[in-house]
Amino acid sequence: MTGRAVEFSGAKLFLLSGDALLVYRRDDRPDIPFPGCWDVPGGGREGDETAEACVLRELKEEFDLELAADRFVWRRRYPSWRTGASDSVFFAARCEPVEIEGVTFGEEGQYWQMMATDDYLSAPDAIDHHVERFRDFLAHG
Repeated sequence: MTGRAVEFSGAKLFLLSGDALLVYRRDDRPDIPFPGCWDVPGGGREGDETAEACVLRELKEEFDLELAADRFVWRRRYPSWRTGASDSVFFAARCEPVEIEGVTFGEEGQYWQMMATDDYLSAPDAIDHHVERFRDFLAHG
């Protein structure tokens, strides 16, 4: 390895508490990808940050939750849904209900909830490729 950070475009986190997944309803604006859909914490890379640093920063910004990277129970790279973009990195972690009680929702999105995993998997307005990656985690995580 040359010391350069590994290329990736962004990172997402499946944060589970019991049999529920932390999700939020994206803003319903035509100028963003997947308007009004269910999404999970995460977002685009800033500077030379690692995938772990990226997803943990986004979790803090979006939900005011702090996790240590050693809480990740799964990690996988996938091709980006954007043509020509670097890969995306998906993580999964588990947390306690008391941690969810500390959520302070940020300025992106309409609202958040803990959604039963079966409901997320069958939600017609969840982002399709995120659902596929969540199924991959459930099968191999």
